[in-house]
Amino acid sequence: MASLATPAGSYGIPRVLAQGKRVRLRTFTRGDLVNLNKWCDSPFVEKMVASEFLYQYKHIYHRRNDVFLDFLLRDTTQLPALIIPRHREPEQPVGFVRLYGINLIHGYGFLETVISDPHSMRKGWGVEASRLLLAYALDHIGIHRVEAKVFAYNQLSINSLRRNGFRQEGVLREACFTDGKFWDILVFGILKEEMEQERKKDEIVLFPPETKVRS
Repeated sequence: MASLATPAGSYGIPRVLAQGKRVRLRTFTRGDLVNLNKWCDSPFVEKMVASEFLYQYKHIYHRRNDVFLDFLLRDTTQLPALIIPRHREPEQPVGFVRLYGINLIHGYGFLETVISDPHSMRKGWGVEASRLLLAYALDHIGIHRVEAKVFAYNQLSINSLRRNGFRQEGVLREACFTDGKFWDILVFGILKEEMEQERKKDEIVLFPPETKVRS
């Protein structure tokens, strides 16, 4: 099984992980944390995803950038990356994607994809970013299974998961409360051979850990 290795100093120097037709994935830097500040205060992001990653930044690390970056560098159970549209100037992240809860012994992890505002939806960026990260995880981590959870009212995310070959495997009944009512959380999963088939849909370029950002 491959090891989960984030290159030393990658939060000072941006580094590409993967690139497709529409987006590239790159590592976080200190300068990118200004985006976390906006995203963790966004009612839209909170309703659509309720990201634990953003919750930790806001409520556990209290937006202390250096402490949070140190946490990312030390946490070998997750791999976060910014979603950067390739053909839009200036190049600004529209969200992030991450694998978390990675277990190298059993070869599984969990996927979270966050698109930061309604204007960035329906462009295929989140779908491609998820596929890119899964391809990276196949080659550099040796992942075998990935699981994702989505609120039952978030039809866009449900469709995105299905477009990437995920299958619904279960329902957590009335597991979240929003807009004055309880909603189910749907559980999706995908296996290695299914991920291998999905990666063939796009032109995917994966970069070694030391690769810097390029146009």
